[in-house]
Amino acid sequence: MSKWGKEIAIGVVPVVLVFLLFIGLNIVPILLAGLFIGALVFMARARGMIGVGSKNHDKPKKPSYMTFDEIGGQDRAKQELREALDFLIKREEMQKLGIRPLKGILLTGPPGTGKTLLAKAAAHYTDSAFVSASGSEFVEMYVGVGASRVRELFKEARTRAAKENKDSAVIFIDEIDVIGGKRDGGQHREYDQTLNQLLTEMDGMNTTDSPRIFLMAATNRKEMLDSALLRPGRFDRHIAVDLPDKKGRLHILKLHAKNKPLDEGIDLEKVAEESFQFSGAQLESVMNEAAIYALRDEASAIGQRHLDMAIDKVMMGEKTDRETTKEERERVAIHELGHAISAELVRPGAVSQVALSPRGQALGYVRHHPQKEHYLYTKSFLEEQIMIALGGAAAEEIFYGGRSTGSRNDFEQAIRIVQTMIESGLTELGIVHPDMLTKEDWMRENKRILDDLFSRTRRMLEERRDVFEHSLAIVIREETLSGEQFRSLMADAAATRQPVSAS
Repeated sequence: MSKWGKEIAIGVVPVVLVFLLFIGLNIVPILLAGLFIGALVFMARARGMIGVGSKNHDKPKKPSYMTFDEIGGQDRAKQELREALDFLIKREEMQKLGIRPLKGILLTGPPGTGKTLLAKAAAHYTDSAFVSASGSEFVEMYVGVGASRVRELFKEARTRAAKENKDSAVIFIDEIDVIGGKRDGGQHREYDQTLNQLLTEMDGMNTTDSPRIFLMAATNRKEMLDSALLRPGRFDRHIAVDLPDKKGRLHILKLHAKNKPLDEGIDLEKVAEESFQFSGAQLESVMNEAAIYALRDEASAIGQRHLDMAIDKVMMGEKTDRETTKEERERVAIHELGHAISAELVRPGAVSQVALSPRGQALGYVRHHPQKEHYLYTKSFLEEQIMIALGGAAAEEIFYGGRSTGSRNDFEQAIRIVQTMIESGLTELGIVHPDMLTKEDWMRENKRILDDLFSRTRRMLEERRDVFEHSLAIVIREETLSGEQFRSLMADAAATRQPVSAS
């Protein structure tokens, strides 16, 4: 209702009620009916079910578009996406070859890799209107609400394209696994109605319609999606948006460093190397946290130390104020030295930092940086990884005669690696399907591998007992050692080591 309409109603309604009262008419039912209708209108507005044609809804907020050049670390995914989007742009060429335009693209990959950004860039690339929604927005306790919201989403896309004078619109649904999960054939569910409506809308997307609708969706769990949604003619292309490699991480870091002052000696390539398996979102957080550390230090620019601390925070969490006893600090130092020495012996140059400062749930940690990117792992590489994980517990046994609860996460990591070895046919069990193994088979093979590698790790560390004795006090005093400092301590201990005389 307009401003003048409200003022007229405020002036006229009381006069009419007074007149009706004057002529002797009972106005109580009228007042009750008015209150009831007003309450319904208020509740409907609160739920957002009316007012669709109001001024605010007629002028939706324009989304913040971006280009593919502003997205780093996904060169292959961007190339695949451009080729698919060319069906929207080069229509005449496609028609000459009799190519059916694509209806949908599914983006799959871990969280934080840039799936939503790619969808926005796709809208900009095709000069389309952009409408986005999350799968959770379609889930309601009321039957039929999810299906109606799917219809409204497609209607909004067409309306927005018309208002923005676009001949196409891109609809992006994040977390589509919420509504697109596999149908189990059981009782009728609200999710099934919503999925059925989405399938119907996709089937009704005529490639000759104007504006043309193009659907994009993202999920972290592709295996959970219904097969009817994944077939050609609906989601025609499935594009994997994986974690960036070193080159991609460097590109992302440079993008997020554009608006930040950096010291002249900053080495972003070193940061990219040490942030192995970081997502784009985590890399953005590294640059942001580094700027916060620089602000705390009242520095005019971000230094390499700030970036190192930011990597630790994103990886391990913020430093905690836990007070530990002298005995606990020594035990933690022995434990972390066990990890670090094991890593340097089986994989020289692997240690990036040794720290005793508590972060998150850890009382200390060793940060590693890979010399090379690995996507395939050999049996020897996985065994070395297990030995590094068991190094802390082995060191505790050497110096204290027993282990502590600090090895819990190390053992979980070792067990996961053993599981990978068994499933990959890298054990004495040979090539075998996991379902063919009993729990006893799993336990027996797991115990054999871990016991053997633990013994090898312990013997290796016992031969370097002098490194522990030489480094312990320094590590406790300094709390944080770089990889270079730690390797220097190992070299000093080796130089003073007495050669074993032959008997």
